[in-house]
Amino acid sequence: MSGFVAMLRRELALSWRGGGNVLTLVLFFVITGAIVPFAVGPDKPLLARIAPAIIWIAAFLAMLLGLDRLFRPDHEDGSLILLRQADLPLSAVIAAKVISYWLVSALPLILASPLLAVLLGMDLPAFARTLVSLLLGTPALAAFGAIGAATSVTIRHGGLIAPILIAPLSIPVLIFGVGTITAAQSSAAPLFLAALSLMAMALAPFAAALAISLAED
Repeated sequence: MSGFVAMLRRELALSWRGGGNVLTLVLFFVITGAIVPFAVGPDKPLLARIAPAIIWIAAFLAMLLGLDRLFRPDHEDGSLILLRQADLPLSAVIAAKVISYWLVSALPLILASPLLAVLLGMDLPAFARTLVSLLLGTPALAAFGAIGAATSVTIRHGGLIAPILIAPLSIPVLIFGVGTITAAQSSAAPLFLAALSLMAMALAPFAAALAISLAED
């Protein structure tokens, strides 16, 4: 456990050292959502209906921006080879990386979502459901992103390939994420969304570890 905590601290320190990356993600998230009203026009009922989809698409695209930094820097400087030889299993190393990736990529977006909700004219109940939806669903996006980044880590321009790989996996997350915001209180969408995140977070470290081992051997 101490090795896992040390790995998590290392990843967080490296991520926050490039603080401008977090600001870039937040700005991209807000700008992506803010330009939609200019395209749709001043139709408040229409904006209120499509706001959940806008927020989820903006969050998905913003999280893709940080995907290439998940494994590639360690691969390029040789750290990934050392991590594979460490006492801590590679799957545990990747789990620490996924948690760190969620903390520096998804959590800032969730904290910035009130601004986007105001710009899109969401009411308070819809905004509360939006927060729940993002908290439940973004871990699955982070886990799928880790699989895509691990699969393409040894490929030149792999940062362009990873989003293509994870897009089909992310579609159910987007569907249930939007459904959590728009559906009635009795809807099972939040349960499905939580189940997706739990399964993805549990399986992604092993799948990503296998992908890295096959790619580098």
